[in-house]
Amino acid sequence: MPEFRGNALALLIGSLPIADHDEAVDLVLKYTPDIPLWVQLPAHPEEGMMIQFLGGVPGLVNDTGRVFIDTSKPEFENDVLRFYEDYLAVTEGGAPLDDTRFVLTPETARGFFALLGGIESAPQPPVALKGQITGPVTQATGLTDQNRRAVFYDDRLLDIVGKTLAMKARWQVEKLSQRDVPPIVFIDEPGLAGFGSSAFISISREDIARVLSEVIDAIHQAKGLAGVHVCANTDWSLILDSSADILSFDAYGFFDRLVLYEASLKTFFDQGRILAWGIVPTSDSGDIENETAPSLVAKWESQASRLEALGIQREKILAQALITPSCGTGSLSRDHAIKVLEMTREVSETLRSQSRVPSDKRA
Repeated sequence: MPEFRGNALALLIGSLPIADHDEAVDLVLKYTPDIPLWVQLPAHPEEGMMIQFLGGVPGLVNDTGRVFIDTSKPEFENDVLRFYEDYLAVTEGGAPLDDTRFVLTPETARGFFALLGGIESAPQPPVALKGQITGPVTQATGLTDQNRRAVFYDDRLLDIVGKTLAMKARWQVEKLSQRDVPPIVFIDEPGLAGFGSSAFISISREDIARVLSEVIDAIHQAKGLAGVHVCANTDWSLILDSSADILSFDAYGFFDRLVLYEASLKTFFDQGRILAWGIVPTSDSGDIENETAPSLVAKWESQASRLEALGIQREKILAQALITPSCGTGSLSRDHAIKVLEMTREVSETLRSQSRVPSDKRA
């Protein structure tokens, strides 16, 4: 994997509540220039979380907003055969991903291409670049077949969706790697908040580990860093015990739950992996209005002290930290989203200045 230290750098999560992709890139480069990401804009329906990465899936139907896989179509079986031929051509035959169905397109991911263009004229070179993909658990439990049965419960459809996401994550890594900085891809898994509930009663830990690892492995095979983002509470050992390089979580709301996993956290840090602290609130407008960068720094310091009490050195905590909003800002007002971006940058700058992080962030 590429060498990378978090060093409390600022990083954003996914979405913004605006409609212009060039403006989104400008905001990213203003507030998180060290690790820019490509932005999803929910103002464009094709950039919705449950549709954006499904291009190329056999049998996919978008019927006036309802997206599903129709296995009853006469051409479905032939489409499945061609899907696996394309997949094997890449994974076993060495065919370039650029010539396959496993690419992002300007029609559904304009933010990706806007970022690649925007960083060419950025005032400073980035330390890393970030992409994202909908997680396989979230995608496969939210997407259904024509009978409204979640594809997670159909082994063949689950395999197709998992491989599609894995290849699209790998393609992002390959493209971001061309900028000669470490590429990071976050796997967005809000669906993991349901693990252990009645909605997930027939889904095992092993099922989740298997589908997550396929996407993580694809990112690693392309020499990228894999993060898993969950914006609510979950069984955190699912990620701590995985091969993900970065765990991205809502530190503002759920740190008390994460810190219960003492042994797994200590192992996580010993392995040099990174916590992306979602210390800046995004889910409640009152919290956004009432918090300030100093109050959030104090909150982070209190949380870091609890990790120190587990025997994790403060220097290690900072070196293996990123500072983020707790989730994307796509559902917020513009004013609240800008304040979230401002506080994210200011918290990062304060922690880095107080801790005397080297000015050469590549060190």
